[in-house]
Amino acid sequence: MHNAKGFTLVELVTVIIILGILVVGISSFVIFGTRIFMDSSAVDRIIGSSRFVLARMTRELQNAVPGSVRLADNGSVQCLEFLPVSLAGSYLSLPQAPDNSSNTMRVFTPPTSLQNGMQLLVYPLSNADVYAATNGKRFDIKSFSTTGAVTEIVFNSTVSFAEASPGKRWYAAEQPVSYCFFASGQIRRYDNYGYAATQPLPPATTGVLMAEDLSNDFATELPLALAPASLTNNAIVQLHPRFSILGESFTYQHQVQVFNVP
Repeated sequence: MHNAKGFTLVELVTVIIILGILVVGISSFVIFGTRIFMDSSAVDRIIGSSRFVLARMTRELQNAVPGSVRLADNGSVQCLEFLPVSLAGSYLSLPQAPDNSSNTMRVFTPPTSLQNGMQLLVYPLSNADVYAATNGKRFDIKSFSTTGAVTEIVFNSTVSFAEASPGKRWYAAEQPVSYCFFASGQIRRYDNYGYAATQPLPPATTGVLMAEDLSNDFATELPLALAPASLTNNAIVQLHPRFSILGESFTYQHQVQVFNVP
């Protein structure tokens, strides 16, 4: 008789059971580790995007034209609108009511060049001074010419500014900007949509997605609040957006002051 070598059925079944247990244990460990990585990545994404949008809003708001910050909501979206300053400086002379109107004014040459089509503002105190079509505070720049330290600005038509600035300040800007917070959870930034006397909610352009997973209850907890400028204080925007991810939430408490004065 020949000697037969191999495994018995009991041994094979035992090995299969042991291997099955090992595979289940290893796969559970891999799945658990993958889930932790994915959850951490999702949390990092929300924290990163929320910090980015708040930092960018802060930087832009601090350089807004005085009187341009306004806030509105309709229950499903809350929008903060303002006019970023492109250039600013001091003027030498300007046509002012009730004196004769003119299509030119003279300013000290700014550090960077003006651009045709910019809007020039003098002594804006309120939203109407900035956004209304006829306000005596904002006029279109047609062209300009520089001679040394003095620049002559030419307007599209003869103009007469309603008031002079006590500090002889002027501001040049291009287009308003809006940050809109949606009850659906998104934060979007809008620009290049023009001036409107009534604040658009949201502007009729395609906004850029800045952050997601906003979870404020718009009925009781709006993400933004505005303390308008007064004779003694600059405008202050209070931001307290709340974000939720994976059953957890965190709320920012942040204030931004508009530094520019008329």
